[in-house]
Amino acid sequence: MNPLGYVRAATVEEAAEACAAHPGARYLGGGTNLVDLMKLGVEEPTLLVDVNRLPLDEVEELPDGSLRVGALVRNSDLAAHPLVRDRYPVLSQALLAGASGQLRNAATTGGNLLQRTRCQYFQDLSKPCNKREPGSGCGAREGVHRDHAVLGWSEQCIATHPSDMAVALAALDARVELYGEQGARSVAAAEFHRLPGDRPQQDTVIRPGELITGVLLPAAPAGLPSAYRKARDRASYAFALASVAVVLRVSRGTVEHVGLAFGALAHRPWRALAAEEALRGGPATPAAFEDAVDRELAAARPLRDNGYKAPLARALAVDVLTRLAATADA
Repeated sequence: MNPLGYVRAATVEEAAEACAAHPGARYLGGGTNLVDLMKLGVEEPTLLVDVNRLPLDEVEELPDGSLRVGALVRNSDLAAHPLVRDRYPVLSQALLAGASGQLRNAATTGGNLLQRTRCQYFQDLSKPCNKREPGSGCGAREGVHRDHAVLGWSEQCIATHPSDMAVALAALDARVELYGEQGARSVAAAEFHRLPGDRPQQDTVIRPGELITGVLLPAAPAGLPSAYRKARDRASYAFALASVAVVLRVSRGTVEHVGLAFGALAHRPWRALAAEEALRGGPATPAAFEDAVDRELAAARPLRDNGYKAPLARALAVDVLTRLAATADA
């Protein structure tokens, strides 16, 4: 048995103070990823700060039409929320594609963003992993890497981020709200996760002791065309081999607005800025979609066993864009 402390926080401020005072502390929400990693010995917190009693479990519509999602809103509740299904179907679809019903009932919005990679070398203490133990090497580079990154990877790490929800948030221009010793702040969801660089152990831009308090979704009209598509080895709750989240507004055959993000291709949800720039203001045609996606995926650097990922992601993106364009113009 490994001894550890436990604190049940009553306020956001109390939670942040407790975590900041203990460098080895971790926040405990649904625990669907953290507890698994504790069982494996990957995570060894000295203190668990239980945040489940904090008033962060509501979905609130703000006066400007935006939607604030509390960090403790369960994935199942968020996917089923009427405003989310009506205005942000890409988010609802991503959540429903992410896990079993039992896990969605426990997993939280904040915890989903903070989940760690499912790389088998990260989860196996007998294998080298720079993310788990900086400087030990990356076992996946010469080992099993069929599921690993083709975009943004470094010599230090080729792992991918497993979240489906985070891909949708990136495409939606959502923001992640944080609270820590320096007060409240927010960061763009597309910038919340980091590329590995030479610090693969740091998954996000979150500061020590900071707590995710919520996610802010920008105002969106009912029926704005958006969709999430995921390719996986089996239909039942497997992690993505490639995925795509698309938000598209078309008027008279012209792309007025587009948000496009890929999942399972990189260390973080990959916001396809080059593709968006190519599409914005241009024709909403399959040929234009193909050209734009090709521009984005030209940066892909496949490894020995994952060269299928870029063409798979291309096919998913072009198909979703084409289907949404038909719906939007109709």
